[in-house]
Amino acid sequence: MHLVPTMVKFVVEYGKDSDPPPPDGRLDAPAFHRNHEPIWSAIAGFLKGQTGDVLELGSGTGQHAATFARRTPRLTWWPSDIYSSHLDSIRAWRRHEGLANLRAPQRIDLTVPDWNWRADDDASGPLAAMLCINVLHISPWRVAQNLFSGAGRLLRADGRLFIYGPFMRDGAHTAPSNTAFDAALRAENPEWGVRDVRDLRTLADEAGLSLFEISPMPANNLVLAFARAVRQN
Repeated sequence: MHLVPTMVKFVVEYGKDSDPPPPDGRLDAPAFHRNHEPIWSAIAGFLKGQTGDVLELGSGTGQHAATFARRTPRLTWWPSDIYSSHLDSIRAWRRHEGLANLRAPQRIDLTVPDWNWRADDDASGPLAAMLCINVLHISPWRVAQNLFSGAGRLLRADGRLFIYGPFMRDGAHTAPSNTAFDAALRAENPEWGVRDVRDLRTLADEAGLSLFEISPMPANNLVLAFARAVRQN
């Protein structure tokens, strides 16, 4: 699920709401070309030193997973989405890249409270990280709730949950463009909207996570990094 947070016009499902895929099936998200390097700058410091599994929720076209998997050969990347068109595109990007550490996509529906992931044919294990790009503002609030509860269940002790997108800070938008974008989202679907960091921190606390870092991004976006909360004895 990817869209452009600085424009009132947005894309929810690529291939349906935008240009169709080329013959090889690889969808192209214009937002990817603008945001993948800034996002990488916010997550690379943690991911480059890790081994294990990374689960991406709402992988969209698959371009982020393919790019980041190439840069982290010691991590195994597991993309996911709910749209068949996106799953097809992720498979196409996987074929194109030929990366051993980029695995086949799986369908994960974050509206399901007890959602889970699978490592090939085996049950899933603790994750080094989870990544969610441009999803929460085009989803019902229960998606955010289930994302955090899932992170609480699935992340290992030193794991991170990274979330990218536009966010409010303490009840206020960070820019007039985000105010307009939020209004456009809610006009499209009353259950959508730019989420407040304050509310996400509450979800994180309930899941045993804490807000570790906020990284400003271009176009008034943020990367929020959540880690296991340190409990005092």
